[in-house]
Amino acid sequence: MNLTDMEENREITGSTAEAEEKTTERPTKEKLVGALESVLFVTGEPIPKAEVARIFELSGPELDELIGIMEKDYIERKRGIRLYSTGDTLQLVTDPGNNEWLIKLLAPPQEKNLSESIMETLSVIAYRQPVTRADIEAVRGVRCEYAVSQLIKQGFIKELGRKDVVGRPMLFGTTDAFLRRFGLHDLSELPPMPETEEEEEQ
Repeated sequence: MNLTDMEENREITGSTAEAEEKTTERPTKEKLVGALESVLFVTGEPIPKAEVARIFELSGPELDELIGIMEKDYIERKRGIRLYSTGDTLQLVTDPGNNEWLIKLLAPPQEKNLSESIMETLSVIAYRQPVTRADIEAVRGVRCEYAVSQLIKQGFIKELGRKDVVGRPMLFGTTDAFLRRFGLHDLSELPPMPETEEEEEQ
């Protein structure tokens, strides 16, 4: 190989390296916002934040920054969609302010009403989680097998593991479906527990 060939080879190698470098450049925040919007739109369902971070190769703080940009953009531009974020998931939802037009187009969603006993059981779990069935029954004073099974079936609670005591009873806690049903973003938004029976009745 002569000197000319060697120079040409170096130029080709350098061009290839530059091309590869450009290919691996991180996308801009604007591009990431658009890509995330596409992913959430196509999915339709809540996506775990951990999965989003994996797909876009983002750290926790980077994902939080992206979420903040999207939320601010939707609100400032009065978009018809909103980014609904819980502690664990992300989802695109409609702006609640547009419900009157959506109701005219669609039949109102038929949600199965929760009975009083099931609501009481769900409240105990929400405020005291993780709890065992025995813990719930101690608070309510009645058996709760049926209420717990119905809440699991509807996806409002889940099994969190077993308590490290004799018999190793199952521990229960709420899910993201519970947060969405009651319009919460995380458990810190739960109203304070009533301190007296009078407050509880109100």
